[in-house]
Amino acid sequence: MTLPPPPPTRELVQTRAERHAHEAYERAEKRRLELAEQCSDNNPPDVRIRTWERVHELRLPSDPAHPILDVIAVSTRLTLAEVRDEQRTRAERAANRTPD
Repeated sequence: MTLPPPPPTRELVQTRAERHAHEAYERAEKRRLELAEQCSDNNPPDVRIRTWERVHELRLPSDPAHPILDVIAVSTRLTLAEVRDEQRTRAERAANRTPD
């Protein structure tokens, strides 16, 4: 009895262009998922803001009048009040930390 030939497999060796295209696709997919996470109604404000910080490699400023807060609110689909509430929460947490 003869066994059927194995199914064709993808070559393990990729060209440099294929590797770059695959890596670019993975980066784009990761960014798409992060952008969806930053404005998902399923995530609470703190998660959306942390995701925004990660995506843009910026920190939420502590100044409640900082102009970027409007951008954060729009990007995360939060109200400006919700963004400022997160600022206050973080400030309170930082104030309650005791130095070692």
